[in-house]
Amino acid sequence: MLTGTAAALAGTSPVAAPFLIATLLVYAGISAVIAVTIQGWHPHPRFGAANLMTLTRLGIAAIFAGVVVEGLLDRSRISAGVAWACVALLSVALVLDGVDGLLARRQALASRFGARFDMEVDALTILLLSILAMLLDKAGAWVALIGLMRYAFVAAALLQPALAAPLSPSLRRKAICVVQYAALLVMLLPITHPPATTAVAAVALAALAWSFAVDIGWLLRRGVRTAI
Repeated sequence: MLTGTAAALAGTSPVAAPFLIATLLVYAGISAVIAVTIQGWHPHPRFGAANLMTLTRLGIAAIFAGVVVEGLLDRSRISAGVAWACVALLSVALVLDGVDGLLARRQALASRFGARFDMEVDALTILLLSILAMLLDKAGAWVALIGLMRYAFVAAALLQPALAAPLSPSLRRKAICVVQYAALLVMLLPITHPPATTAVAAVALAALAWSFAVDIGWLLRRGVRTAI
């Protein structure tokens, strides 16, 4: 299914080979990492329908990776048809993202693996879509910060161990993630243009920066209390 969808999108462009290669490499590479790391993180005998949904979302993210590679080679190749296809795929991904956690809990198959898998697919998807918004000229290059911020946080945690501490579940964090997806969906629409999309991107980035600032402040204060 992934190969067929990727091939259908690739058929609209003369740079189909890089698109397909990027799509399949991302999917195969991350799937290989999953196969190596799942033991110990997923204590259940079944992979579970919820993780299969997340795996489907990974496939969609891999297609976005192919589109991004194509756009980096020649951004004029991201036609309105490709943009609409990305909107449709993102809509499917959002529906799956909305039910996978509920399904995991209902089937008693929730795990640390499932939670981390879901989070990493969200982060990758948002990164790719923010780059795609830049390539579509929906905002300046700064829009990519929407996707890069989470990875900058991970890098900062390597330098400041206090930031590597686990965070408790947060409705605020989930709501901000929804805001990012909604903003990126709006920006991907071929019928939306600056300055409206620039304003949408600015609001989404500001909300995300605020959310990260809240978490960083909490982690640093917790680290100081622990040290004392």
